[in-house]
Amino acid sequence: MTRERQMRFTFTAALVAISAVSWEACAQSDAPTNDAPNPYRTVEGWAKLPEGRKWGSTSAVDIDKDGKSVWVAERCGANSCLDRTTGEIKNIPPILKFDQNGNLVKSFGAGMFIAPHGIYVDRQGNVWITDYQDNAPLPAGRGAGAGAGGAGAGGRGAAPSGPIGPRPGSTKGHQVYKFSPDGKLLMTLGKPGGAAEPDYFYAPNDVIVARNGAIFVSEGHGAGNNRILKFTKDGKLIKTWGKLGTGPGEFDQPHALAFDSKGRLYVGDRNNNRIQVFDQDGNFISEMRQFSRPSGIFIDKHDVIYVTDSESDSVSRNHAGWKRGIRIGSLKDGKVIAFIPDPVEKATGTSAAEGVAADAQGNIYGAEVGPMDLKKYVKK
Repeated sequence: MTRERQMRFTFTAALVAISAVSWEACAQSDAPTNDAPNPYRTVEGWAKLPEGRKWGSTSAVDIDKDGKSVWVAERCGANSCLDRTTGEIKNIPPILKFDQNGNLVKSFGAGMFIAPHGIYVDRQGNVWITDYQDNAPLPAGRGAGAGAGGAGAGGRGAAPSGPIGPRPGSTKGHQVYKFSPDGKLLMTLGKPGGAAEPDYFYAPNDVIVARNGAIFVSEGHGAGNNRILKFTKDGKLIKTWGKLGTGPGEFDQPHALAFDSKGRLYVGDRNNNRIQVFDQDGNFISEMRQFSRPSGIFIDKHDVIYVTDSESDSVSRNHAGWKRGIRIGSLKDGKVIAFIPDPVEKATGTSAAEGVAADAQGNIYGAEVGPMDLKKYVKK
């Protein structure tokens, strides 16, 4: 090879190397992304609850297969459907379906849940819900408003070998349910009241179903296992991956799940302030930090990604300088192009949306745990 050809080859190789550096590799900066414009306005009171009923905490919102109806699971007017003073579960249906005008058209699940957390509507219209708390009696000194795996509990700084279930006296909760669109129970994953590895679950956060029917569940809300579980479409456990840590494939509160158009799995690794991306066999692909501390993730068919941050600079010890709210971007280049900020400037706990979804028209829905509300956001 002549010197000139060698120089050309070296230059070409350098260009190829530069072009091969994707947005995923460029997205490792921890500098806050707070300055994107907000092209949305808030629609208050869009969803109409039955008379006499109020919103409880909700982190669970998704879009029906029709692209316009909205499914929500809220916690029975409080942060739990369990009355911890009596041990009774409230006879209130926490799973709600609203039409595009906000009218309630379906509700079910009364008496079944301690605290709904994650939701997914599959391609057949079936509704999957995770229940991340249990009905164990509270330890002495804890108030009736607390619960296992409650918002802001645990995480790094708590004992890594925290409870992995079942807790003494726990007989209900820590399960994943599949319902038909009409509310018929079709499948249940996990043991009532929780279970330790190799069984499951303890604090399942979210659930999602792949095109081939494989089921993925993220587990670990502040204590116990920090992992992803993969099941066959019939509910047989195939594999698990993850443990408490900060490295690739390790988690500290895997709080949300989503698929992109290529079938890659996005995991909101909340206490590590990042999204991790995997193939469906659990192989690590990349991580994203520009969308802040992820409580919820939604990816539409155009690979527009919506990420909620409900804890930065308010829940102790984590992510000062980042503003809470909903960040919107494209997976094509990874840039944050819009930001709906939390209207609360200073908060001491979870604030703004935890769960997020966007309908076929691009309207955004934010499910709020701290403020106990469902917000709708439309283009200005």
